[in-house]
Formats: sequence, C-alpha cells, structure tokens
Amino acid sequence: MPRFLLAPRCLVCEAPSETGRALCRACHAGLVRNDSCCGRCAQPLPTSVPACATCLQGDRPWADLWVPFVYTWPLDELERRFKFAGSLVAGRVLSQCWLDTGCPPTTPDLLLPMPLHRSRLRSRGYNQAMELARHLGRRLSIPVRHDVLQRVKKTRPQTDLDAAARAANIRGAFHVRRVPSQRHVALVDDVMTTGATLGECVRTLTDAGVARVDVWALARTPLPA
Repeated sequence: MPRFLLAPRCLVCEAPSETGRALCRACHAGLVRNDSCCGRCAQPLPTSVPACATCLQGDRPWADLWVPFVYTWPLDELERRFKFAGSLVAGRVLSQCWLDTGCPPTTPDLLLPMPLHRSRLRSRGYNQAMELARHLGRRLSIPVRHDVLQRVKKTRPQTDLDAAARAANIRGAFHVRRVPSQRHVALVDDVMTTGATLGECVRTLTDAGVARVDVWALARTPLPA
C-alpha cells in the first residue's frame, strides 16, 4: 500500500507548510530581525547605536551578545507554544530560524542554558533554554552543559517590576555548581527583556572564575509603544 507524506502544518497559521518545517514561508517571512538595535543590550531601536541611554548609565557584564530577532508576531506565537503549551516542535522551529540568521559574532567554547528553578522545571517538564542550546550546540559543534549553573531562588515574575525591583528580585538567584574548564562560555536564553536576569547570571559566572561570558538570546522585547 503506498504511503503518502503529508506536508507539515504551520504552527502559526495552520496552513500547509511548503518549507518542510512547521512554519510556512509567509510566517517565516514575518519574523522581525533585530538588525537595528543597541550594541550592548540588543534593545530594538530606529537606528543602531553602540550603547543606548540605559547602557551608558549602567553596567552590562557580558562580553558580547547575539540576539537575532525582535520578540513580536509571529515569533511570540511560536514562543507561547514552545514555553507554555509543551510544543517541542515549536522549539525546534525556533532553533532552526535562529541558525538561519548566520553565525554568532564570536564562537564560545561552551554553551550554558539559563537554568530554571526546580519547581518551574517540574511543572513545565523541560527547560526551553536547554532545548534551544542543544540544537545550537549540535549545529555549531559547541558542547552544552546543564550542570554548571543552578537556580537556587524562586523569584517573582519580572514583567511588572521596575528596574530596582528587578535587580533586588533576582539578586542571589543563581549558584555555580561546577566551574567549567572552558574560559569562554555563552549563556543561552529564549527571550531577553531588560537583561537583569541574564546580567545576574553572568556576574555569578564571572565571580566564580569564568573568564568571558557572552549572552545569546533568541529574541529581544521591544520598547513599549
């Protein structure tokens, strides 16, 4: 009996996909590249600048960063499915789109996924940053370790907090369980908002003796309208 392969359906619009992925060509074209942004925090801007006003006033502890997309439709729909609806297929599509954007500015020796608190990991069933890091590491031939960083403090959601409250909320949230032998690592996350959580994580790693920490995030949230 002949077997027929059905084209995958797009996770965003549910139309048959012509790309061989669960994302059709039209929705893929709708992804917004973060090409015009701050060079220190990747905040989307009308014109690229080496450092925005916020970065000029405060410390950004990472060495370099790679944030190829703006967190807006249709990427936010894929992220919702990946992060909150248990769709690992959406995570694979996001990883593929990330890799399609090109190479990172520098290549680290090790990738470290942003850790989840054990209670969040238990309820979600997987760490979305780890899933992204696995795909990136496999394609770029960079090892990935999940046993270096631990999230020891269950924090409040950062979304509705101001800058000072964000910093206080996340302070002391991470612990380095094992200092890696690699001197250059990249911290991998899905969405970068203000950078407060990533910054705390980077400081924890450098305080433990890691020589250089870059930040890789799939997307950056835009400024409020």
